[in-house]
Amino acid sequence: MTQSSEQVADVYPTRTGGEFLLMPREDFVVHGTADDGPLDGEELEDFTQNGYLTFPEFFTPTEVTALGDELERMATDPEILAQDSTIVDQASHEVRTIFGVHRTSEVFHAVAHDPRLVDRARQILGTDVYIHQSGANTKPGLTGDDVYWHSDFETWHAEDGMPRMRAVSFTIALSDFHSFNSPLMIMPGSHTTYVSCGDIVPTQQEKALLDMHGSGTPSPAALEQLADRHGIEVLEGGPGSAVLFDSNSMHGSGGNISPYPSSTLYFVYNSVENEPVEPYSGQARRPEFLGARDFTPVP
Repeated sequence: MTQSSEQVADVYPTRTGGEFLLMPREDFVVHGTADDGPLDGEELEDFTQNGYLTFPEFFTPTEVTALGDELERMATDPEILAQDSTIVDQASHEVRTIFGVHRTSEVFHAVAHDPRLVDRARQILGTDVYIHQSGANTKPGLTGDDVYWHSDFETWHAEDGMPRMRAVSFTIALSDFHSFNSPLMIMPGSHTTYVSCGDIVPTQQEKALLDMHGSGTPSPAALEQLADRHGIEVLEGGPGSAVLFDSNSMHGSGGNISPYPSSTLYFVYNSVENEPVEPYSGQARRPEFLGARDFTPVP
């Protein structure tokens, strides 16, 4: 199922060459109710206020072992290593990210369709959902790079044509995440503010990282305002723990200079009523493994 290139009005301008702006969110955060389950009223209220929820022991140790084994298999498969959808660190030759894992692995396809994830995404978004993006991220000990602060929605809006903030991400930890080995950091409540980013021309050294996260980088002043207003939470957790967060949440992670590697899976669900159009940046569409154009609902 695909969509025409008809454009939808842009209520979240960005990459316009102008100043960095902080704008109020124009969209609901939660579209479903507690009656839609499985999240209860308190969890929905927490998500509305903070933009994320954490779930300890969301996957069992046996499941985590199987997922880790599958990631190891993919990270050593010469065919997968040669694909454009795989980012390999040039210095360490370690796999940094494999995109589109639900498309290339039966194991990860099953996770992307797991009711534990899909039912919560449907409840938050209030409709059926499709998978906009998926991936596996790894950070080796001592050499793992940071992921700078960003809102996923800004990138998906500018570079994939996602019209509104009606998408969520699930991350699943495959390793222990302590304060010292690059856990996810998030600014609770930042999802209520949209950060319009300026135009950025990446250097060659930045290209691989920007291929992953897009070229929309908030200004230091915007980040300082958001951090002063909302604070920063460091989301530690064990293998099998999960985080569900809003597409506009400001988040990132530091470099991993500890000796302990870390790895995660992530799956992005977008409402079928929020199908992307042409990129609002005016650029060409990104590859399918970064911004899906198959809007078939998850069964």
